[in-house]
Amino acid sequence: MSLVGLPGGTLDLSGSPVIMAIVNCNDDSFFAGSRSKGEAAADRALRFLDEGAAIIDFGAESSRPGAAYIPAGEEIRRLVPVIESFRKRSGAPVSVDTRKAETGRAVLDAGADIINDISALEDDPLLAPLCAERKAAVVLMHKKGQPQTMQSAPRYDNLLVEVAGYLKKAAARARAAGIAGDRIILDPGIGFGKTVEDNCVLLAHLEEICGSDYPVLVGLSRKSFIGELTKRPVEERLWGTLAANAAALFYGARILRVHDVKETADLIAVWKAIAGSPTKGG
Repeated sequence: MSLVGLPGGTLDLSGSPVIMAIVNCNDDSFFAGSRSKGEAAADRALRFLDEGAAIIDFGAESSRPGAAYIPAGEEIRRLVPVIESFRKRSGAPVSVDTRKAETGRAVLDAGADIINDISALEDDPLLAPLCAERKAAVVLMHKKGQPQTMQSAPRYDNLLVEVAGYLKKAAARARAAGIAGDRIILDPGIGFGKTVEDNCVLLAHLEEICGSDYPVLVGLSRKSFIGELTKRPVEERLWGTLAANAAALFYGARILRVHDVKETADLIAVWKAIAGSPTKGG
């Protein structure tokens, strides 16, 4: 789908792929350079818009491997003032990374448009009907296990079939709850209960596992599989991230969730020029 419905409008995906910029309002996300709080977080989000982001994704609970669950009240305390500050200065689409209905209600009241749920609306049964009621868009992600243990020897009998089947069921569950099809985005969950090889296979088969009914979001920025492939620490994974995101675009991703907006905007500009060039017969 080329248009994603939002509570107050639409997100147009008919042209270039778009950037979702990560703003982590916490102290424990795996990339320290992504963390900021309060007014500094709102200012960072505005800067990302200037650099080329189309969506800002605020998060208060880290979902890195081994991360601890935090209560909704703490999420709300971290997120709502930032979103309210941002909303005073921008009408750009706001996504919030949460799996809790209590947090979802608070951030939608504050002006959020998209709920980015790593549990694909499974963890909290009240979140799907809330999103339907508020006409929020949703990102439905595949993960195997919980953040605390998901990278402890993940194993699949058939990776592509299992991930594709899960996402298909997640979309059907969302629609059954009343969420319109044009408000659903799918995410294969790179790094969430996957080996390095699993991540590479998923990226090479995005259209196969996600289908053509919903736009595909990929979030792989600076993740550990890039570190394992390049043998570089998180602070030095920008170049590997850009290579992986270029591959994701080639295989059908429409939204790239990233820490490094300016560099990704350059990647998309070059990719679009090459992908849109006329072909010549031999």
